[in-house]
Amino acid sequence: MPLDEALGIAPYQQSSEELVRLGCLLSVMMPYAQASEVLRQWSGLSVSAASLWNWVQQVGQRAEAALAEALSRQASGEAVSPEAIDEVLAALPLAIGADGVMVPFRPTPKTPVGAIQWREVKVGILARLGTRVTRAGTTVPLLLRRRLVAVLGTIDDFIPSIQLEATRQGVDTAPVVVWLSDGGRGFWRVYRTCFATAIGVLDFFHAAGHLARATQALFGTLQSAEALAWFRRWRHLLRHGQAHRVRRALTQLIHLPGWSDSAFSTLLQVQAYFQRHHRHTRYQHFERLGLPLGSGMVESACKWLIQQRFKGVGMRWSDDGFNHLLLLRLAWANDRFDDLFPSVPRSLADPSPNL
Repeated sequence: MPLDEALGIAPYQQSSEELVRLGCLLSVMMPYAQASEVLRQWSGLSVSAASLWNWVQQVGQRAEAALAEALSRQASGEAVSPEAIDEVLAALPLAIGADGVMVPFRPTPKTPVGAIQWREVKVGILARLGTRVTRAGTTVPLLLRRRLVAVLGTIDDFIPSIQLEATRQGVDTAPVVVWLSDGGRGFWRVYRTCFATAIGVLDFFHAAGHLARATQALFGTLQSAEALAWFRRWRHLLRHGQAHRVRRALTQLIHLPGWSDSAFSTLLQVQAYFQRHHRHTRYQHFERLGLPLGSGMVESACKWLIQQRFKGVGMRWSDDGFNHLLLLRLAWANDRFDDLFPSVPRSLADPSPNL
C-alpha cells in the first residue's frame, strides 16, 4: 500500500516508528481523543486514544531516561556542551525567567475518584533578546531561540534542569544575561543559586501591585482620588529611576504611630519587599540597557506550554501521564522532538513542502 510505504509500515507490523512519531506529535498538541480522530482523518488509520497514550508513555520514558542521564553527568561535574548557535544570536543578550503554574492531578493513582489536587509546575524560559520594527516604526523586543524548562516538583528539583538548559544555551559566553521574575522567593533563590552574576529584574507590574497594597493600607481604599493620586505618584517615581525615594517613604511610614495591626503588617511587608529587591528595581537603568521590565515572557510560556494542553475541561493527571507528555511537549517546543525518533528519516519527519 502506498500509504503504508510512506509511513514505513512493513507487512504484518502493528505500527511503524513513523506512525508512532506522528501519533505522539498530535498528542503533544491536543487531547488524545482529538489526536486519534485527526490521525484517522489524515491517514485513514484507526489508532485509539489509549494506544496514543501508551505510545506517549513509552517515548516519554526514553526522554525521561535521557534527561536523568544528562542531569547525572552535570551533577558529577562533567562539562555540558553548549548547543551550536550562530554568531548573530550569540551576540544578543540572554534572558532567563521562571514562574509557577498550577495543574490538576488525581488524588489517587489509576482512579479518577476524589477531589482534584492542584500542584505547581515550575516553568523556565530562556531566549535571546532581539528587536523588530513595527509598521508604525516603533522598535519592540523580540524573543529569539526560545527554550523552555518545566518540572513538576520543588525549587530544588527545578534548579538542576534550568542550569542544564542555561549551559546548553551559552549562559557562560552570552554578553549580557538578565533574570526576570516576580517577587516569589523560591524563584529568586534560583537566581542566587544559578545566575547571581546576571542582571536581576523584578517584574514592574508585580512591584506596582505591592505599591497598591501599601495604598490600600494607607487609605483603606484604592478608589478615592487621594489614594489614586498617591499610588500614581509613587508608581511613576518607581518606574523612572526613583526607587530609593519609594523605599525611603515606606520606611518613614512604618515608623509613624497610629497604624492598625493589619495596616502596619502590610506596610512592613511592602517595605521589606522593596528593600530586598533594591537592586532589581532600577527600571530606568534597565530600560537604557534595552532590557524588558516585566516577566511577561514567563507568564506567556506558562500559558502556552502548560495551560493550553494540561488544563482542559475535565482533565486530571497522574504523575507519569503528566511527566511523560510534558517531556514530549518540551522536546517539541525546543526543536528536539525528532531526536526522540532516531530511526525515522529526517525527510519523513520534516513537514511536507506542499503544505
